[in-house]
Amino acid sequence: MTPLPTGFRLELDQDTRRLTGDLIFGGSPARVLRLTAAGQAAWRELAEGPVSTAAAGTLARRLTDTGLAHPLPPEPDAPADLTVVVPVRDRAELLDRCLAGLDGRHPVLVVDDGSRDPAAVAAVAAARGAKLVRRDVNGGPGAARNTALEHVATELAAFLDSDCVPTTGWTDRLAAHFADPLVAAVAPRVRALAPDTWAGRYTRVASSLDLGDRPARVAPGTRMSYVPTAALVVRRAALTDVAVDGEVFDPDLRVGEDVDLVWRLHTAGFRVRYAPDVSVGHHEPETWRGLLGRRARYGTSAAPLAKRHPDLLAPLALQPWPALAVGALLARRPGLAALAFGGSVASTARTVRAHDVPTDGVVRAMATAVHQTWLGCGRYGTQFAAPLLAGLLVPRGRGRRAAVAYLLLGPPLTAWAKNRRDLDPVRYTAAAIVDDIAYGAGVWAGCLTHRTLEPVRPVLVRRTLRFDPKGKR
Repeated sequence: MTPLPTGFRLELDQDTRRLTGDLIFGGSPARVLRLTAAGQAAWRELAEGPVSTAAAGTLARRLTDTGLAHPLPPEPDAPADLTVVVPVRDRAELLDRCLAGLDGRHPVLVVDDGSRDPAAVAAVAAARGAKLVRRDVNGGPGAARNTALEHVATELAAFLDSDCVPTTGWTDRLAAHFADPLVAAVAPRVRALAPDTWAGRYTRVASSLDLGDRPARVAPGTRMSYVPTAALVVRRAALTDVAVDGEVFDPDLRVGEDVDLVWRLHTAGFRVRYAPDVSVGHHEPETWRGLLGRRARYGTSAAPLAKRHPDLLAPLALQPWPALAVGALLARRPGLAALAFGGSVASTARTVRAHDVPTDGVVRAMATAVHQTWLGCGRYGTQFAAPLLAGLLVPRGRGRRAAVAYLLLGPPLTAWAKNRRDLDPVRYTAAAIVDDIAYGAGVWAGCLTHRTLEPVRPVLVRRTLRFDPKGKR
């Protein structure tokens, strides 16, 4: 395990808890980490200051890899060796605003991806002092970035979509993370720039590009499985390592090319970080037609991604006991639901006791698991079987209608409770349901095109909590 370099500090994840003197709980997926005496000494070193020893660096790597903590890089000594890459097709006005937001510290390369008015794009690039490369045939953002990389000689490249508005110093602040030799890419938070309309206000609190305010290691199967390339700083050498037939981005993917790249970097052993303390703005569609059309296009990427990365794209992960409890509740069998919940508590308690871990909090954790399973099933049903859910509201029986209504309404109302600003619950809920239906329609369209059901097939997860072996840390 390559230690985290000296100079890095750590910030514990907000969900990380110290159970006892030598046990730490948290991370994504959730785990219990047991510290040896040497590990506890390294923990104290990290609590008091930056990494300064090999032992602390090794523990820091383990903590940041598992999501128990997040790295805080040291201040760089000099500006990053970096080129800003901006792919564009028309939208000269947005391109001008994007380039105006750059601080001039790094060279800028604009790739015109087959614009219908290339003169307007060329004029903006010239006025802003950017180098221009022209593609005669439109190939999509991935193909445009591939073309750009042929002209980049710097150590780092910063991809920035032309409809983004950068903040001052965003590239250098993200580039500091590359003091870690394993880091291949770092993404900022992408904040929605939207008009003061119903669609705009919804997008500001629920944009699919805005991944929130919590830092994360980006990896499939974790809390944050991907980051968009709307704004992304990358190590050019790492991209070369994962290129396929000389192409960094898959030219056959018009959407989802960013997810594909992130997963290939992860498979190759590189680290990808999400650093929301840095942000850029992003222009969003102004109408519901534009917003829902984009969501449907995003959905079409699920099928080709599932074919390229089998087992990494699951629309719903179900744990056996919580899934049984939710199924019993939906079937209006409260006795069976209570039995399933009791089984989940007993099974988890037995597992943690076998690893000499306190059982405090097991009941609450299992209640949370059941609730999250219910919400997951509800969103899954909305995205992929909304007509069926709507039809189940019609039959007789208040209990069944209430259960199905909560499946449909529970996920958006829960999300609204966390994002109360800008929209009332009724409009937020209606918007979220339509948003999910649009995405699901795109997924189904991709499934038909690529003749696969992988993107809509739930998976059963048997290992709900991980335990690091004794004496390892």
